[in-house]
Amino acid sequence: MEPMKIPSNIVAIDCHVHPASEDVEASGGEYLAWGKKYFKRSSDAVSLEKTAAMYREKNMMCVLLGRDARANTGLPPIDNDYLKKAMSDYPDTFIGFGAVDPHLGKWSAKEVERIADLGLRGLKFQQIVQGFYPNDRAVYPIYEKAQELGLVCLFHMGTTGIAAGAPGGLGLRLKYGEPMHIDDVAADFPDLTIIAAHPGWPWHDQVLAIAMHKANVFVDMSGWAPKYFPPSFVQYARTLLKNKMLFGTDWPLLSVERWQEEFAAYAFPEDTVHKIMLENPKRVLKLEQ
Repeated sequence: MEPMKIPSNIVAIDCHVHPASEDVEASGGEYLAWGKKYFKRSSDAVSLEKTAAMYREKNMMCVLLGRDARANTGLPPIDNDYLKKAMSDYPDTFIGFGAVDPHLGKWSAKEVERIADLGLRGLKFQQIVQGFYPNDRAVYPIYEKAQELGLVCLFHMGTTGIAAGAPGGLGLRLKYGEPMHIDDVAADFPDLTIIAAHPGWPWHDQVLAIAMHKANVFVDMSGWAPKYFPPSFVQYARTLLKNKMLFGTDWPLLSVERWQEEFAAYAFPEDTVHKIMLENPKRVLKLEQ
């Protein structure tokens, strides 16, 4: 994957953003509806145009994430061509991460090639919603192709707000979100850049241990309002993992304004904040200003 040029005025990159246009919101079905209740978020959809304008006004770019959990949920995927169009229409704002359903075998590995051809920068996995262990050897051809093509792989860590509070969690199983399963992936694919998304509660110390041990694993700080970050997560972000932490919100489930306001309360050193907000994401995503 060749380095990508970004505007010189960019001051931060939100590494975890979901499309929230009307059609995408509708495709999330009952699973997303329960997630909105969990995050106390209104049901208002936001177009890609308005999303781009919001980030542009803040001199930020963001990683726009795909979704493909059709086998486990029956939900239609967010088409990878949709993400390509978003990048093409708003090149100063969106960095696309595609998605493949890990249960679709050879098609998924082939689709990874197309994702790279589309100019997307990575792959997004949500193991709980997709219903798979990331260290299942049947999925390894996907990682092999991603490693070969230089695509970043982002994995969900810890519990999820999707279907939270629903009877039986709508059948979703939290066991797939235990972070230690990606340790095998990081060990077996040392040239694959991995982003562990979210603090990973209730297994947050696993996330920190893996990031400390595996040079190819980074952590995005999304999905939790910063005031609820576990103390150990804050401590490592401030010190030993300050070069591996990435700014991320989980927008629209968590606003940029709230994330920044609550994170500022920790009074991190200015140089560490700069790394988390911009320099670390640039390095991981191979971006140049």
